[in-house]
Amino acid sequence: TSQFYGQIALGPPNQKFNVIFDTGSSDLWVASSNCDSSCGRHAKYNSAKSSTYTANGTSFDITYGSGPVSGYQSVDNLNFGGFVVKDQEFAEVTNAIGLGAAYKLGKFDGILGMAFGVLSVNHVTTPFDNLVAQGLIDNAQFAFYLSNSAEDKGELVLGGTDPAHYSGAITWVPLLAATYWEITLSGLTIDGVSYTSGTKAIVDSGTSILTAPSDVVASIAKQLGGKEIIAGEYMVPCNYDTFPDFTFLIDGNNYVLSARDYLLPDGELCLLGMIGMDIPEPTGPLWILGDIFMRKYYTVFDSANKRVGFALATHPN
Repeated sequence: TSQFYGQIALGPPNQKFNVIFDTGSSDLWVASSNCDSSCGRHAKYNSAKSSTYTANGTSFDITYGSGPVSGYQSVDNLNFGGFVVKDQEFAEVTNAIGLGAAYKLGKFDGILGMAFGVLSVNHVTTPFDNLVAQGLIDNAQFAFYLSNSAEDKGELVLGGTDPAHYSGAITWVPLLAATYWEITLSGLTIDGVSYTSGTKAIVDSGTSILTAPSDVVASIAKQLGGKEIIAGEYMVPCNYDTFPDFTFLIDGNNYVLSARDYLLPDGELCLLGMIGMDIPEPTGPLWILGDIFMRKYYTVFDSANKRVGFALATHPN
């Protein structure tokens, strides 16, 4: 599965890093020059080279779906989308073993979390909140356009939207909680069969697919003639023209994903772009609307008004 990432820099002199802009977490971290072999050949931050570095040293420990990551906090200037955020606290990672090969061999050097600061491990002000607090952007919103081909570039806009990448009006949906970008998913219907009558969902740029409770995904896969390959993941025939739409009901409006949106070609078969994931209470049960959803629907994250907006993305064909 692909990851959408872009470049940031820390310093001066600008030490550059490719990071995943992740609306499903709230911390900024990059590999440290003190990292062990788990950081592979990634770009590593060397505080000794920076003229604007301030030591902090608070320990940093976070667990992602794949495992734990640890290091310590530091402070430096952050160059983010052409803006310079002064004194951004971030984590230097010294052990990324929990991310395994996905990180060691991946193209991203770190993660820039864009969920709300309350979820930050050490309650650090997020880079986006600092952009707003330091008066660098007027509008406390950011928006993602995710491309559907390698030739086309995705785009993150800070402080507004880019009308070139969507059509029609933006439909706003209030947040259930300002922690993750969490909304109410009122329904999912596939070929007349209803799979939920109300649940929590988060809009997560850091997850490439859709996730739902494993029993729900098992039923959907069965409806599509799927075969489980590993727990929660299913291969299905690539029936682009005959498979039904997935119709999500959110705040009174339908959002439709066709088979071309939710099937991921993998050899002769297709991977169903929805995997079973059981997130325990109180956070869960929770569905995740990841890149498969955000690719179809241009997504605006409005922190000032605690809402998320969707419009049909326009892709070059």
